Amino acid sequence: MTKTIRSLGQNINNAVIYVLLLIFAFIFAFPFYYMFVLSTVPGTKFYTHPPHIFFKSSLIHNIQALFEDIPFLTNFFNSSGIALLSTVGVIFFCTMGGFALAKYEFKGKKAIFLFILSTMAIPPFLNIIPFFKMMVFFKWYGTWLPLIVPGMASAFGIFLMTQFMQDAIPNSLMDAARIDGLSEFGILMKVAFPLSKAGIAILGIVTFIGSWNNFLGALVMLPNTEKTTLPVALSKLFMQMDGDRGGLMAGTVLAVLPIIIVFIVFNKQIISGMTAGSVKG
Repeated sequence: MTKTIRSLGQNINNAVIYVLLLIFAFIFAFPFYYMFVLSTVPGTKFYTHPPHIFFKSSLIHNIQALFEDIPFLTNFFNSSGIALLSTVGVIFFCTMGGFALAKYEFKGKKAIFLFILSTMAIPPFLNIIPFFKMMVFFKWYGTWLPLIVPGMASAFGIFLMTQFMQDAIPNSLMDAARIDGLSEFGILMKVAFPLSKAGIAILGIVTFIGSWNNFLGALVMLPNTEKTTLPVALSKLFMQMDGDRGGLMAGTVLAVLPIIIVFIVFNKQIISGMTAGSVKG
């Protein structure tokens, strides 16, 4: 009898947990669903009451309006190129920096690491004016370089890879590689990179999403509509009072799709990277 009561209580607890999870899942997923719905609503009926909660048939028309209002393909290419180049650069340089801080001993190591951590506490908007002046001085203003090069030595990326590589790469394996004749750079490329795939996956995904959504940097450094990124182009379309709201929502959906695809494709890498090192022994 006691076991039956305990089993019944456990089932009730599980049922309550699942119901709560479903409620929270609905709350978080509904804005995305509503965004997709609005992308199919005609622009003339965008603000009708009651609001639309089911899909309509104007998606193609809204996409056509979007392509007429902004150079969407050019902006999409700009966002993709900047995000991909930033991701590759951050992965390489932050993995190299994290490897040095994690596996080598040298004078000033702790001070350098603490300095890198301290820079993470500085709000990005505080240095926007000196950063702008520096980019103008380097003659990088109006190009992709300000959105790619400075971020290659990301403080978060170096911190993440340092913490990850401390346990992911055994010192004995590095010693064996040296005995086999590998240089230190060869150890980085042939030992450190393969053993740090989970950490690199997390860093790459976070960097790609952050670069794709980088609104302030692109707004300041790429004023030309033809050269700017997709988030800035969509924001300018939103500010146009006569802009097609259906086209705006269609553009928003197309801008969000790459992030959703990245998350779905690399879902296993995200989970494995977050749980790496949580179980030892």
